[in-house]
Amino acid sequence: MQFLTNTNINFIDSRKYAITLSVLMILAGLISLAVHHGPRLSIDFRGGSIVELKVDPPIDVGDLREALKNAGVKANQVTTFGGPDEILIYLDKKVDASEQSAVGDKTVRQVVAEAFPDHKVELRREETVGPKIGEELRKGATNAIFVSLILIVLYITLRFVFNFGLAAVLTLVHDVLITLGLFSLLNKEISLSIVAAFLTIIGYSLNDTIVVFDRIRENMRLRRKESYDEVINRSINETLSRTIITSLTTLFVAAMLFAVGGPVIHDFAFALTIGVVVGTYSSIYIASPLLVLWYKWRSADRKRGARRPRKAAI
Repeated sequence: MQFLTNTNINFIDSRKYAITLSVLMILAGLISLAVHHGPRLSIDFRGGSIVELKVDPPIDVGDLREALKNAGVKANQVTTFGGPDEILIYLDKKVDASEQSAVGDKTVRQVVAEAFPDHKVELRREETVGPKIGEELRKGATNAIFVSLILIVLYITLRFVFNFGLAAVLTLVHDVLITLGLFSLLNKEISLSIVAAFLTIIGYSLNDTIVVFDRIRENMRLRRKESYDEVINRSINETLSRTIITSLTTLFVAAMLFAVGGPVIHDFAFALTIGVVVGTYSSIYIASPLLVLWYKWRSADRKRGARRPRKAAI
């Protein structure tokens, strides 16, 4: 299916603007991460407990936070979840799992019920992760992303050449940094499901980039008289229809999950939605322009080497 035919958009000439935009987005995310002392980790990684309560009728989160404080409950965060009557309470007490959601002989649900006797308080969910398990999960998630990038470099180097692999990995790092920075700017949590979303984004963006790279390699053999910039620009235009159709199809699904999928999958769908948009943008405006920059740098380096005088043989 083709709905864009014979396009001749000069993507390569606008690479400076695209790279500048990407640098600004990455810097904004890095500054946010520095201000927040890193990403906001869920209990999956930092350890602790999460208690979900249904309170009918709904109560003000500020009043609930004050009531928990007065009762001696050290809650890291108190927030609504899905609706005004759904409350999430995060506890970071470093004690045994059986004591995580308890205050003396009372549970958090009992504390809330006593503080608000006119409200019906129901325990909907309770999860506990020990600090050691959280640390292991954090290391495992980091290693999974790192190893995947190393394997991607090896795969693309074997299938294409090293500079193609380097450009692809830099593009994937670009996609993950922008998505991670946006999560930090919006103060969203990084959980195991979000790490899964990051790995999905890496796979999706890589697939799109490989399609463009494959067309570049093919055109380099067929169009030897054209310049390097022209070959790459032509390759992007020839795969543009496929890129947009695939991206829109995936984007519609991710956006619908985000809109109507419910609070449990909300952040995962949000990460996918952002990742699809950023991944499509980067495969056009980042990956291929990086090949041009590499080519120009290597060409300039070879010219400098050719002009350098050779030492006379002794």
